[in-house]
Amino acid sequence: MADFDLDALSLGELKKMQKDVAKAISTYEDRQKAEARAKVEALARELGYSFAELVGTDTKSARAPAAAKYRHPENPALTWSGRGRKPQWFVEALEAGKTASDLAIS
Repeated sequence: MADFDLDALSLGELKKMQKDVAKAISTYEDRQKAEARAKVEALARELGYSFAELVGTDTKSARAPAAAKYRHPENPALTWSGRGRKPQWFVEALEAGKTASDLAIS
């Protein structure tokens, strides 16, 4: 391993060295992970499986959309689930004197 006299280096050289060391550590970890993954995939193939089958990465569960709770009084195609930001039509209806229960879907 190289022996450096860190006291003889300037601040810029030290910062560059620090950046280079951080990058070397990161790429080393990435290489180690890639090697481990290759070994696991090879073992899975020997046993007649794919890596994805064993770890279950093929299936992702999707969150179901929230059901609508409020409907525009004049345009029933406009609805809101009550989650997230209030739509402009909902805000305008509240300002016009309606209540949330007036706009609720029964």
